[in-house]
Amino acid sequence: QLTGLGTASDLKHLIQAPFSMHSFLLKKIENEAHISREGGQGHIIARMNSLVDVRVVDALYKASKAGVTVELIVRGICVLMPGVKGLSENIRVVSVLGRFLEHSRVFYFASGDKPELYLSSADWMPRNLYHRVEIAVPVSSELLPRVKRECLDYYLDDNCFAWELDSEGNYSRLSKRVGKNAEQKNKTKYFSAQQILIDTLSHPAAQDD
Repeated sequence: QLTGLGTASDLKHLIQAPFSMHSFLLKKIENEAHISREGGQGHIIARMNSLVDVRVVDALYKASKAGVTVELIVRGICVLMPGVKGLSENIRVVSVLGRFLEHSRVFYFASGDKPELYLSSADWMPRNLYHRVEIAVPVSSELLPRVKRECLDYYLDDNCFAWELDSEGNYSRLSKRVGKNAEQKNKTKYFSAQQILIDTLSHPAAQDD
């Protein structure tokens, strides 16, 4: 693939750039929009370093206008503008900058009653989607709730190291408040995603969960 002129072989589980990942993402985003237009509740959660691909951003805007709830955890560059009336009112963007410099890429699609979650190496950028070999791998249904909780929900709930992007392109640090997405036992005034993971994973019993 790197040195030849052939296309990628058909893959059973992996999604691979630069061959299929971009079209795959657009298809998944549109599917959530279709679900919302049909009266369901589309929901997308995505975590990455950077979001700059114009076609993906446009697809997210269209999904928002269709009623899809879009929650983005983008640590670095984000060209999407959330909270714009008539365009991105259903989109939220946060950046979490804590003790550790993280490079997680995690994509969640509610897909009606059959949620799907993917771990990936790719940001939603042209260089990742068109010019590099990158992959996304689906998480099994058995592991999906835990991965979603630890990699996405905790970070959406962070109120110690999270900054939220507004419709004017400005970031403001979130005030310390009771979280919305964390489990009841973790709902405290101060909620740090990274600290919760440190506390959870350092406990011997956590390794069996």
